[in-house]
Amino acid sequence: MCGRFVVFSNLEQFQQHFPIDKALAEATLIYNVAPTQEVLAIVRQEGLNVLEKLNWGLVPHWAKDISTGYKMINARVETVASKCSFRDAFKKRRCLIPADGFYEWKGPKGNKQPFFITLPDEKPFAFAGLWEMWRDKNNEDEPYRSFTIITRDAGCITTTPCHWPRQSPRGAYQHRFLPPAPSLGATLDPVSCRSR
Repeated sequence: MCGRFVVFSNLEQFQQHFPIDKALAEATLIYNVAPTQEVLAIVRQEGLNVLEKLNWGLVPHWAKDISTGYKMINARVETVASKCSFRDAFKKRRCLIPADGFYEWKGPKGNKQPFFITLPDEKPFAFAGLWEMWRDKNNEDEPYRSFTIITRDAGCITTTPCHWPRQSPRGAYQHRFLPPAPSLGATLDPVSCRSR
């Protein structure tokens, strides 16, 4: 599971690394992105790669309310094409979630150590994701736009599952899922725990 990540690159840096044709939002510095927060995503709309803000936690178009999103921050790559919660978005609405690092926790329950994981050169990368639009039947305002991060076994990086992105030059990012990545020599830095 990927439960927290970091965004500190600015819009210009993201435009250097990702295929962004149109930016509808500015990059915001967030050192601890949490589920339900609004963050940047690159989505495909009308033939363009559009950078906009979406809420983390996918709410399927058929959901009764947005609380469903709290449970769907991640989608396992092994089941994403078959689970009804993700199936439509998998076929039609894939996205990239730009980030600069993420957190994983290791250790026994109740005494876990957080680790900050980033690329050795500290350049931005992207999580593969799915996005969706949900409309409140009682309110015709703007639709609620949300996403989920696709996760897979982390292999040698950590012992818990979290999607590890593929490091690619700007032109190599495609608007489709990224294949399993080779070992990137990721940097794992322990993060201090708050006193309990």
